[in-house]
Amino acid sequence: MDIAIAGAGIGGLAAASLLHDLGHRVILFDRFAAPGPVGSGLVIQPVGLAVLDRIGAGAAAREYGQAITRMLGHEADHGRPVLDVSYGAVPGLAIHRAALFSALHAEVARRGIPLRTSAPVVGVDEARLVLADAPPEGPFDLIVDATGAGSPLSPLKARPLPFGAIWGNVDWPETALPSDQLTQRYRRAERMIGALPIGRLPGEEGAKAAIFWSLPRDGHAAWLSAGRAAWRAEAVALWPEFAPFVDQITDPDQMTMARYSHGTLRRPYSGRVVHIGDAAHRASPQLGQGANMALLDTAALARALVMHPTIEEARLAYARGRRGHVWLYQAMSAAFTPQYQSDSRWLPVLRDRVLFPLSRMPPIPHILSRLVSGTLLPPLGSLGEP
Repeated sequence: MDIAIAGAGIGGLAAASLLHDLGHRVILFDRFAAPGPVGSGLVIQPVGLAVLDRIGAGAAAREYGQAITRMLGHEADHGRPVLDVSYGAVPGLAIHRAALFSALHAEVARRGIPLRTSAPVVGVDEARLVLADAPPEGPFDLIVDATGAGSPLSPLKARPLPFGAIWGNVDWPETALPSDQLTQRYRRAERMIGALPIGRLPGEEGAKAAIFWSLPRDGHAAWLSAGRAAWRAEAVALWPEFAPFVDQITDPDQMTMARYSHGTLRRPYSGRVVHIGDAAHRASPQLGQGANMALLDTAALARALVMHPTIEEARLAYARGRRGHVWLYQAMSAAFTPQYQSDSRWLPVLRDRVLFPLSRMPPIPHILSRLVSGTLLPPLGSLGEP
């Protein structure tokens, strides 16, 4: 088939390699003038790493990234643990988006897959891609929408979440914090600070960290107005060990505001267009599943195209294969997020005094380990293994 992929982010690059390997003629379109990533750190779970290994990008990703074995969070005022989840036998991989992009882009280039830059996709006209400043491209047998949360092709109307976060990248400092875990501090649910070791960036030496600070969705202007000194004072008062991280932020432009939304397309396809990643489902990053879900979507789509002879059958099989897994993680994200990011006074009490003690009782630690690993339900449903 002739396949167009709109968007050369994590999902788009992964889909290009997997579909090319099935013998299809694939071409990528993206608005950027030259290949390059944006964003900060993320976590690839074991099931997502399996997809990277299929593509051939797993070794490079592991070389760049940092294995993560545990997520640990404490309440700031009293030091009580309120989050403690271990991965088990197979760790996750924390990595900067630039490094993951580099690993996946190298595989696209190695396969000789065409990548059209400065080609923003704005719509679809039957089997053709409509570009902003050029004639339509096509026709194509299949169009994969990997354009993310701002997709011009997806009908998804997501619900804005009341809290987001500012993110930044710093050098991993001299610190007693373990370099194989995500470490967080909370004050109730209105303040959340985190430090995630993310390995190194392409072409650079030295380990990096992604740091984040929770803010209300409309709170960025107030944070800027208060100034760096006030932010540093509050952050270090809540978490003294955060000082060597926050001291590397000397300009507010080093921190980027991220706003989140929640929603899922009941039918992630229409005509010849199939939506993957954030174009099909969006949630807060509380469970660290965003890039992981995009990788699993690409694996499901590739498997469905192998198993079914027509686009109509394959797109339905793709949707059914991912439905249960997506539903579970959307539901868990909706349940967990307000406990860690909200104005609620009673949810943090429930979290600290009831839910965390329960989480230490067998078999719940094992269930939580499978939850963060992405294996609590089969990721591809009836389509098989990633």
